[in-house]
Amino acid sequence: MKVGTDGVLLGAWTALNHSPNSILDIGAGTGLIALQLAQRCNAELIDAIELDDAAYEQCVANFEASPWGDRLFCYHAGFDEFVEEMDEQYDLIVSNPPFYSEEVGSGDVSRDKARQNNSLPFDELLEGVSSILNEEGIFSVIIPYKEEMEFVKLADVYGLYPKRITRVKGNPTVDFKRSLMEFGFEKGNVLEAELTIETARHKYTEEYMELTRPFYLKM
Repeated sequence: MKVGTDGVLLGAWTALNHSPNSILDIGAGTGLIALQLAQRCNAELIDAIELDDAAYEQCVANFEASPWGDRLFCYHAGFDEFVEEMDEQYDLIVSNPPFYSEEVGSGDVSRDKARQNNSLPFDELLEGVSSILNEEGIFSVIIPYKEEMEFVKLADVYGLYPKRITRVKGNPTVDFKRSLMEFGFEKGNVLEAELTIETARHKYTEEYMELTRPFYLKM
């Protein structure tokens, strides 16, 4: 899988001001978000879970090749079995969950099939997160904008409440495409914002460049 904008956004946007010491990345792919968080903070433990064989192997190789290899570890497992076996709780959990719908079909049959097979139902994701997130912990996720309201309702069932939401659009003339969302166990006011990525093709907004500059060589 290529480096995707969704992953870069989540890795850059996720709040670290509660100084997490233990982090979990669910559905890590090639390890991008976990690596971003390792770059941004001093958490001693950064775990990742990846089910796909090829992505898992690439993730491990990327972790080992990074300057933060001693803090990074990837489990080759499904989220459900990981939750069952895990006694540990995390200060921060992040996920760019594998989702599949006809609208996001890439045209590549094998890639679409892989996404479909590895998709993680939101209720399964939220149930698992609620059981392994510390009481004061934060859950940070990026999902399709059209799923936002349903996701908030589901999260409520598991005692997770939105703290911060940033809605993302590709350019000023299109609808929102993604929602960056932060949850915790306490109810409170939700900090809402919007982010536009480009003003024109390859002309990035100042806000987007400011957010992602630490992770791009040419930004």
